[in-house]
Amino acid sequence: MSFVRKIIRPLPLLVLFLTVACQTNFQSTAQTKETTVSIGSEKPKLAEIESDAIKKLLESAVEQTTLTKKYDPAYVLIPYPNGDVPVEKGVCTDVVIRAFRRADVDLQKSVHEDMTKNFSVYPKKWGLSKPDTNIDHRRVPNLQTFFTRQGKSLAITDKADDYKPGDVVAWDLDGKGMTHIGLVSNLYDETTKRYLIIHNIGGGTRAEDVIFDWKIIGHFRYF
Repeated sequence: MSFVRKIIRPLPLLVLFLTVACQTNFQSTAQTKETTVSIGSEKPKLAEIESDAIKKLLESAVEQTTLTKKYDPAYVLIPYPNGDVPVEKGVCTDVVIRAFRRADVDLQKSVHEDMTKNFSVYPKKWGLSKPDTNIDHRRVPNLQTFFTRQGKSLAITDKADDYKPGDVVAWDLDGKGMTHIGLVSNLYDETTKRYLIIHNIGGGTRAEDVIFDWKIIGHFRYF
């Protein structure tokens, strides 16, 4: 597995009013056909994981860096349960959804079932009058609400050591409600002393040292 040195910081490319997930599109560093890792050091340290669920979760997340090359926020009809858009594309939430499915948790089904029973407690910013299995689980605020309702929310801090492999992190990108979500990997940058984040913010799924690049608004540990 080869690793790519970080050349440029992620820069805003185009802000869109999206129907799905991150509600933005950012350009990041260049990808290869193998796992793309953007860090300050030559090669990250791979931390050992004891939990089988977290191992499966992160295996999927890393695998996605070799498969998902595009950011595509289009609303599409997908099967239910276990529905997905083509793996070569997607948005930030799809990284989390695909990884959780490897660990035997279908967030599409789980979120839909909770929204069906408790629709009033979920965000209303999209003007929906009822749950939609095609899109609900692919929106960051809905995932935040679901994880919080499941008792999986943790304290938000500015200490890198508090964010462990397998954790889910949500950010406010611009202070105006543009949200983003990603997974804490077990790839550890010895230079910055932080785990890399696996996410898709514009150019496909990548592993990058971006944990504190934006305002953290959610920290969750499901497993």
